[in-house]
Amino acid sequence: MSAGRLLSVLLLLQSRGRVSARGLADELGVSVRTAYRDLARLQAAGVPVYSEPGRGGGYQLVDGYRTRLTGMSAGEARALFLAGLPGPAADLGLAADVAAARLKLLAALPAGLRDEAARTAAVFHLDAPSWYREPEPTPCLTLLVDAVLSRRAVDVRYRRWRAPQEVRRRLRPYGLVLKSGVWYLVAAAESRIATYRVTQVLDAVRSDERFDRPHDFDLGTYWTSYLDEFRTRRYTGTATVRLSRKGRRRLPDNVPPEVVRAVDSTATAVGDEGWIEAVIPTESTEHACGELLRLGVDVEVVGPAELRRTMADTVAVLARAYGSTCVAREPDSFTDDVT
Repeated sequence: MSAGRLLSVLLLLQSRGRVSARGLADELGVSVRTAYRDLARLQAAGVPVYSEPGRGGGYQLVDGYRTRLTGMSAGEARALFLAGLPGPAADLGLAADVAAARLKLLAALPAGLRDEAARTAAVFHLDAPSWYREPEPTPCLTLLVDAVLSRRAVDVRYRRWRAPQEVRRRLRPYGLVLKSGVWYLVAAAESRIATYRVTQVLDAVRSDERFDRPHDFDLGTYWTSYLDEFRTRRYTGTATVRLSRKGRRRLPDNVPPEVVRAVDSTATAVGDEGWIEAVIPTESTEHACGELLRLGVDVEVVGPAELRRTMADTVAVLARAYGSTCVAREPDSFTDDVT
């Protein structure tokens, strides 16, 4: 039984006055039988729900009954959407507001729903950052949150990957996105909307300029489009590789999902020892070399020739560094055609 769904039923009854079981079921995407069960659970929890039979009938709350969130501050109302995300809430400087909002929300619920909500909260925990990565320092995040909410432009000093590496920009912040534990700022700069990694904002000062976010701008839609465009720009080439059984098993822990999917969709068997050949997307030669070397002896690059040479050169340097002699592999039945 979902405490969140029960709360949705309660709020629907409160906002619409009278709703049929069929109407509740359609609104919540459940069966009519489930809607009846939810209504019964509300009644058992002490919520004064009663039914009116006949045409135009349905379920409604006793006149005057309302679920009130008393004393809710503006900060607490903003924090409600982060009520299940204590880590991100702390990053945004809203940890105290989130805690207060949760207490007030729970206090406004009937005892039965309060207990169910507490049980649900006790068995779910979200840890946003990915494995093997420390949280990134974001000293300017709180200022950027304020700029997003107050719709004030900010002047930033930003470090980017291409020259000149440090640039100054006036940004009009449209929103913040948390992806895999990393915060990104979506903002208008000059005549276009761009994405900025918050940890790369070296310093920021709020300006006196105020702005209005475009009415047709949707942060979720923008982010989905940005990710699609990023993937298109990211992979500019392909490589043909051979992987052992072990190498294929290790792929998800060492390369991006796009590479894993490419292997799964293009893999063909070669030889009699369980090796497969596949075509994968690549960024630069140097980047592909670094990724594939993580798989050690369980991967062989067939082509392009430049990537194969780079792999061989890197392995030779490593062999010299460790005082070993790099012995060339004897050609076999499925590598003697490589140039």
